[in-house]
Amino acid sequence: DDARSLHTRRADEAVALKGTGVPAYLDATQLVTLAKQADCDAIHPGYGFLSENAAFARLCADAGIVFVGPQPKILELFGDKAQARALAKRHDVPILAGTSGPTTLAQAHRFFASLGPGAAVMIKAVAGGGGRGMRPVFSADALDAAFERCASEALAAFGNGEVYVEQLLPRARHVEVQIAGDGSGAVSHLWERECSLQRHRQKLIEIAPAPALRPAVRTRLLEAAVALASAVKYRNLGTFEFLVDLRDESAAGIAFIEANARLQVEHTVTEEVTGVDLVKAQLGIAAGRSLAELHLTQKEIPRPRGIALQARINMETMAADGSAKPGGGTLSAFEVPSGPGVRVDTFGYAGYQTSPRFDSLLAKLVVHSPSGRLEDVAGKASRSLAEFRIAGVPTNLSFLHALLGHAEVTGGKFHTRLIEERLDELLAVPPIRTRHFDAAVSATCARLA
Repeated sequence: DDARSLHTRRADEAVALKGTGVPAYLDATQLVTLAKQADCDAIHPGYGFLSENAAFARLCADAGIVFVGPQPKILELFGDKAQARALAKRHDVPILAGTSGPTTLAQAHRFFASLGPGAAVMIKAVAGGGGRGMRPVFSADALDAAFERCASEALAAFGNGEVYVEQLLPRARHVEVQIAGDGSGAVSHLWERECSLQRHRQKLIEIAPAPALRPAVRTRLLEAAVALASAVKYRNLGTFEFLVDLRDESAAGIAFIEANARLQVEHTVTEEVTGVDLVKAQLGIAAGRSLAELHLTQKEIPRPRGIALQARINMETMAADGSAKPGGGTLSAFEVPSGPGVRVDTFGYAGYQTSPRFDSLLAKLVVHSPSGRLEDVAGKASRSLAEFRIAGVPTNLSFLHALLGHAEVTGGKFHTRLIEERLDELLAVPPIRTRHFDAAVSATCARLA
């Protein structure tokens, strides 16, 4: 699948995997064997596939290869959301009401009933993340079908069909904290990110730092993340995710939901506002260097400089109900925006044929504004989206443009159901007006000249 992918040219050396699609990247034995043959001393697992797999981390260690990530025991701990919730409870970090560990349908019904009239729950996979095996349920009548679907999704995605349920907050922000630890118990935070702009539990836009967050809430989130990571002597990078209840915007209105023991897709915005190369930091920690040696002690990490925003550009078509169908094809044109404070992470180039076997993410647009103003960075991102020239595959450029122009977004009125509630308005926005010439227009201009 990846014979013509750009990373095979960027790397000094590329080694082919046997097999196709996702199974090839989940073949831990093959990966370690090839790494040994190529004389690798470390494997960076990225942010998908085996990145949080404790068995793979142990396999690397047994082969004398450094796994660039947390210890296997930490991967196991945070890979089980029930264990992670128990850890938070032991350290007085608030969690949402929920069942403890793998839950049966009968237990889910009893828990739902215990919440009283008007309540709602979220069904979640015990293992995994990324929105898979997760669904909100607003009535007991809908619980059976949602439960069965979540269990099926979780089994297909993670090889584990166990789920649990927790109370759903009707209005909440999703805020995550980036941490780094060196395994000694020393842990630093690199501030927080806003991740509330989601569609079906999949993040679309992330911002650092989180706009309009009360100082007391920010402090509580940062302290909670550092406390949990320190308690387990966390090594390498991790992200601790929280909900902030909009009904109670005091420091008491937070709840820990999960930890991602890996690099995040949205790590880019933290890099832009702190100036810290997070992947370089991962490699340094994996090589045995302390936070002090890497100049990553808390007092050495700067306060966020300005504001950064990431928009995920996906190959997809979107239905009227907000559901997205992955797309693909051959990129007949692919040009990206540029300029001060504009960064694009992508594998695309003109002539590349995308693979239907992988995620639909095509590019990450990351913009930075030194002003620190949300409306400035949103406007810069919107203009940059219009400078993309992508042909041959469908994309969500217009939807992202509509979202960035919505008054509640530019006004910092974030919550996790905003897209769902404003979907009709967002879909009614005219398509993005691109800021480039297509081939036909260019040819006409040339003739006129």
